[in-house]
Amino acid sequence: MYVRTADGEKTVGSWQAGSPAEALAYFERKYEGLVVEIDLLERRVRTTDLASKDAQTAIGHLREQVDAANVVGDLAALGRRLDQLGTVVEERRRERRAARAKQGEEARAAKEALVAEAEELAGSEQWRSAGERLRALVDTWKGLPRLDRKADDELWHRFSQARSAFSKRRKAHFASLDAQREETRRRKEKLIGEAEALSSSTDWGVTAARYRELMTEWKAAGRAHRDAEEDLWTRFRAAQDVFFQARSTVFAERDGEQRENLTRKEELATEAEKLLPITSVKAARAALRSIGERWEAIGHVPRDAKNAIEGRWHAVERAVAEAEESEWRRTNPEARARAAGLTGQLQDAVDKLRRQADQARAAGNTAKADKLERELAGRQALLDQALKGLAEFGG
Repeated sequence: MYVRTADGEKTVGSWQAGSPAEALAYFERKYEGLVVEIDLLERRVRTTDLASKDAQTAIGHLREQVDAANVVGDLAALGRRLDQLGTVVEERRRERRAARAKQGEEARAAKEALVAEAEELAGSEQWRSAGERLRALVDTWKGLPRLDRKADDELWHRFSQARSAFSKRRKAHFASLDAQREETRRRKEKLIGEAEALSSSTDWGVTAARYRELMTEWKAAGRAHRDAEEDLWTRFRAAQDVFFQARSTVFAERDGEQRENLTRKEELATEAEKLLPITSVKAARAALRSIGERWEAIGHVPRDAKNAIEGRWHAVERAVAEAEESEWRRTNPEARARAAGLTGQLQDAVDKLRRQADQARAAGNTAKADKLERELAGRQALLDQALKGLAEFGG
């Protein structure tokens, strides 16, 4: 049995079991077997991720089978199909190589961007958000393809250094913060000790002022550890509450007493005001003295009412004092004698000026008369005032 090829006829075997037609059919079936294998390989190349190396190896094996096959069929067509398939595999290999190169470039760019961001975050003081972001960058890094060993190792080294630098700074920060909070706790313990010592004080004004100072110092001290801060504040506030509750109780009792005192003083003020107008200085002074003794015995009144009630009392005191002064002036012999002497002197001066003015006018000296009359008017005004004062002494 022979098959024709481009190189001439090729012996494919001999057949002794039957007719020539049966022999031809047998060797054609062997040819069809090769076709099926090539069909399968073409399908695998088109529809799967068969590696180029494996595909070329399979093509080589099939080419060997075609070259050595004892079959009847178009062997040249099979060779062309294998050549075409080899071209497809080579093109795919180049495409895959280009894709891997592009993917590598993209991966490098992505990893360089991750490194740059990590190095920037290494100097951040946003400890929580920066830490979370760095962890997210690690997850992103793990999802990227590896580069060549040298490039990948270099980038990973920079990435790790940035993370380590941030971790060291964060650790140092929180260590310092812990020390600061511990110092704050000790300061607040000291403030609590003083607050508790003051809680039983009855020096209300001074102690209340000191509590205000302690509160200012408390706020300036900062915050202790979260688990200690609430307990510290509860103790500090409790000490203040003991003092201020005690003060409120005492002040409430005192306010009630002072309101009662105010009512009593209002009654005395009304009693004192009934002395006005004064008809008898002696009786008024005696009555006011009695009222004053009771006034002083009463004690304090509420601060907001003090000025008003004392104003009423002082008004009566002033009225009595003025009446006493007027009475003294009226009954003082020495003052009366001085007033009488002054009145007499002024009267003599007025009479003299009147005579001089009359004489000058009679003599026709009008200018002198006018001058004397002006002087007379002034002395007369002084005399009238002196006579009025003398009248207050009873004539």
